[in-house]
Amino acid sequence: MSSILTSMRQRWLRRIRVPHPCAGTIRLHPRRVYIFPTYAGLFYTLTIFAMFLVSINYNLALGHALVFLLFSLGLVGMLHTCRNLLGLEIDALENMPLHAGETAHFCLRVRNTRARPRPGLEWSGGSHPEPQVMHLAPEADTILRIAVVTKHRGWLALPILKVSSRYPLGILLTWAYVWPDARCLVYPHPRFTPLPDAVESDGGEGVASGRDGHDDFAGLRERQPADSLRHVAWRIAARETNNARPLLVKCFSGGATRQLWLDWRMTEGYAELRVSTLTGWVLMAEEEGLEYGLRLPGLEIPLDRGTSHRHVCLQALALFREMA
Repeated sequence: MSSILTSMRQRWLRRIRVPHPCAGTIRLHPRRVYIFPTYAGLFYTLTIFAMFLVSINYNLALGHALVFLLFSLGLVGMLHTCRNLLGLEIDALENMPLHAGETAHFCLRVRNTRARPRPGLEWSGGSHPEPQVMHLAPEADTILRIAVVTKHRGWLALPILKVSSRYPLGILLTWAYVWPDARCLVYPHPRFTPLPDAVESDGGEGVASGRDGHDDFAGLRERQPADSLRHVAWRIAARETNNARPLLVKCFSGGATRQLWLDWRMTEGYAELRVSTLTGWVLMAEEEGLEYGLRLPGLEIPLDRGTSHRHVCLQALALFREMA
């Protein structure tokens, strides 16, 4: 009997749940909102039915009036419970990449388009065991963050979410399933091992390499995210009284640029271990201020450096599938 009920419940859930992610703004309309009595609502209904039978049996006029008053109150509560979800709008926001093993926080903008508050909205889904309770002011919007623990590299899609409400009486539960088309990129988990030896390449003007100290000083420039902290002109920074000014780094002419190729053939072990090793090398090469390139089977990313180049390399590693 329990297996039959479980099968019926699964078929029913498949019918009412959203079959695929929805792009753009999601607006809750009547066909997407469901309502059902809670345990308190079932007890409320049985109590009204018992009072109705007693009123008929003893011909109690006030009993009939009380029964119909409570019944009307339940109908009005049903209307307000449904209206607490109807017209709600949900938009998915852009999500920042992260490494496997970290917790992704999907950001959704929830908007109340009506001139009345929406109290007691409960959001469930993701890795958080308890639902998040939200109270929306009239014609207001807020940011909802759904936490999802990442385990594997690649694209991570936002799971199906359930928004529900028991407002105002608590005897009825209304809910809707929403599935925004949101995803975030999960970089591989980095494994930090010593970098391979870099080679020196003659360049015109660059940031000080800090290796020989024989280059000619060419001036200062604003520090970029890819520049190592070792190249910062700390003495000048210490004399500055205005903290809003960006840090400056030393530039040398005629210096050599350290270049490094991160090759798949330099790593050992199974595929995921090799991907993690290359991920650690990319992060370390970027921190050292090297010009680095990435070579994977069937893919070569040329030498470069900077935040965008690091993202290109990490994205290639996150989406890499070894060919059999």
